[in-house]
Amino acid sequence: MGVLLCLAEHAGESVSKEQLLRAVWPDTFVSDDVLTRSISELRRVFEDDAKNSRFIQTIPKRGYRLVARVAPTNGAHTEGATTAPVNSSSNAWHLPGWIRVAAVAAGVALLLGGLVAWTRTGAGAWLLKTNAPPAIRSLAVLPLQNLSGDSGQEYFADAMTEELITELSRISALKVISRTSIMRYKKTDKSLPEIAHELGVDAIVEGSVLRSGERVRVTAQLIYAPKDANIWVQTYDRDLQDVLALQSTVATAIADEIRVKMNPGEKEQLRSWRPVNLRALEAYLQGRYRLRLEQDNVFKKDKAQAAANEGDEAEKYFRLAIQEDPNYAPPYLGMWEVLVSSPTPGRVWAPKAKLMLLKALQLDDFLAEAHRALGSVLRFDLDFGGAKKEYQRAIQLAPSDPDAHSEYANFLASVEGRTGAAMEEYELAQSLDPKNERMSEAFYFAREFDRSIELYQSQAQSKPADADFHLGLANLYALAGRQNEVISEVQKWADMHEYHAMSQAIGRAYRNGGYKKALLVFAHHLQDSLNTSFFPYAYIAAIYGYGGDKDHAIEWLEKAYQARDLVDSLRDPMWDSLRSDPRFQELVRKVGIPQ
Repeated sequence: MGVLLCLAEHAGESVSKEQLLRAVWPDTFVSDDVLTRSISELRRVFEDDAKNSRFIQTIPKRGYRLVARVAPTNGAHTEGATTAPVNSSSNAWHLPGWIRVAAVAAGVALLLGGLVAWTRTGAGAWLLKTNAPPAIRSLAVLPLQNLSGDSGQEYFADAMTEELITELSRISALKVISRTSIMRYKKTDKSLPEIAHELGVDAIVEGSVLRSGERVRVTAQLIYAPKDANIWVQTYDRDLQDVLALQSTVATAIADEIRVKMNPGEKEQLRSWRPVNLRALEAYLQGRYRLRLEQDNVFKKDKAQAAANEGDEAEKYFRLAIQEDPNYAPPYLGMWEVLVSSPTPGRVWAPKAKLMLLKALQLDDFLAEAHRALGSVLRFDLDFGGAKKEYQRAIQLAPSDPDAHSEYANFLASVEGRTGAAMEEYELAQSLDPKNERMSEAFYFAREFDRSIELYQSQAQSKPADADFHLGLANLYALAGRQNEVISEVQKWADMHEYHAMSQAIGRAYRNGGYKKALLVFAHHLQDSLNTSFFPYAYIAAIYGYGGDKDHAIEWLEKAYQARDLVDSLRDPMWDSLRSDPRFQELVRKVGIPQ
């Protein structure tokens, strides 16, 4: 309405975007996107065509012009009154008093007339007929735009996006798409309805972040995707130390707008924040950004060293954040991520990670990610009851976290053997992270190896520099009885790690002695390499098992048990050939796998 009135006051004239923004939002910063959507809504009301406009004309790179016929009157309707076109040479809108008021009234009448038609079809039907927003039960938060003009502030905009997703993910009645899927749409040219369709959501949240010194301005708007209709928009100005609380405020406002019910626990979570030491916050956000860079680079060709450097930088920032504010929980969680990504055995990093996670939860028990991570650490301790409780607590706190559902699914399948329940969790994780493949593991535990292979091949093609996909494929091919492919994938893995002598030896053994001989050579080479690099004992056991050497397979599984190395997964299909052996059954008993 404000945009229409401003255009009506200057009917027939070109009105710049800047002039409209100053007139309609004098005390609030909004982006051009908000103005564009206001114009779009007006055109929808009047059934106007932007390319052949009868009402609002776009002036390229300048602004807009109201070209509709408008009748300034004295405020009362006169039978037989005529309308006259207004052009840029008219002085009518520069006359004082009654003409300006009448023009505004005419603009309002014009809008109301359009609204009558609007309510009969389209977005207006649900808005005015029901006086309520459309049913929204799922949404995606697109990457917030960095308006600072400084690319060095990109990390801050990304962090604000991630925090908003985290806050919204706490609401059980709302499905929220994961960060790993939405970051693919950063600076995309796709339309919002197209993005919503690809992600399977009802609505899109988009907006911007402007940081200036110790002040932050966040603008967020909620779009009903099927109609591309703006439901809600708001701008918030806060001090930097309150910026994390701001994301809770935005999440709550969105939930209120779409009338999503929150239980008391969820409301308490959204209120659970405290002011943060600015130096600690800055260091933590920098650490998160470096950690993301490490994760993005780790599987890119020739980027391994760059990834390692980013990991080191992330650790420095997290330690600095802890030093600046020892009572700020998130940096301890950041340290867990640094430790778990290190190329060392679990028996080395797990005890250190456990201390970090317990400290984080001591400071903030609402950290869903910390509960999820603690579940994984407790599996190293063979504390399966404790691990299950932590996974369930993580899902309770963050129902839209796909990692929580995936890791709980793995627990259900590999520890408890409940493949049906695991499949449901995998499917839920996939729906929350539709742009990343999460079902290959589900089919693997269901012994549907051909379906798992198909999905795994697709992943390997999308990440050609990730050598571990070749080991995963080798394992799947072994279970499916595709021996040629097993040897081919093992050699690819060895060559990518520059173990060329190993690769050649495996090839010679396969040509001269066959499949089992090649696998035994592979196992021997891995044993020899343990002096210089880490490789899971359990996987060496699996290779011996595939090669038909049960004695060595059981021997290495015993070593894995002593080292707490993946033996919590004794229901894994890779052990099917050993399952009837009494020595394996005794190991299952010692590990404490639920029967």
